[in-house]
Amino acid sequence: QVQLVESGGGLVQPGGSLRLSCAASESAFSTHHAGWYRQAPGKQRELVAGIRSGGSTTYADSVKGRFTISRDNAKNTLYLQMNSLKPEDTAVYYCNADPRWDRVVAGIMYYWGQGTQVTVSS
Repeated sequence: QVQLVESGGGLVQPGGSLRLSCAASESAFSTHHAGWYRQAPGKQRELVAGIRSGGSTTYADSVKGRFTISRDNAKNTLYLQMNSLKPEDTAVYYCNADPRWDRVVAGIMYYWGQGTQVTVSS
């Protein structure tokens, strides 16, 4: 499994923006589908946005129109641009990747990194 390290989280006011980055350990990332996930206290981890190796994307209804997932395969990096942030977006955000799209959608990969904390509060 490709190893990934998340960064870019922080404290932001409601309505603000953050850009998360996810650095992959190897060039095999370019052939993997990938996703951003989040887990809020007391809740299960959920898929926020996914991107296929070819570039097509999918989003959770709660973030459509506000978040944008993208990838730069030359840099082995996945991004999540988050705009119009809301307090309910507060969570630990994780990235992951897999050769199978169904596994990315279900979030059933074995290894997970430390994630990056996003807190939306005034």
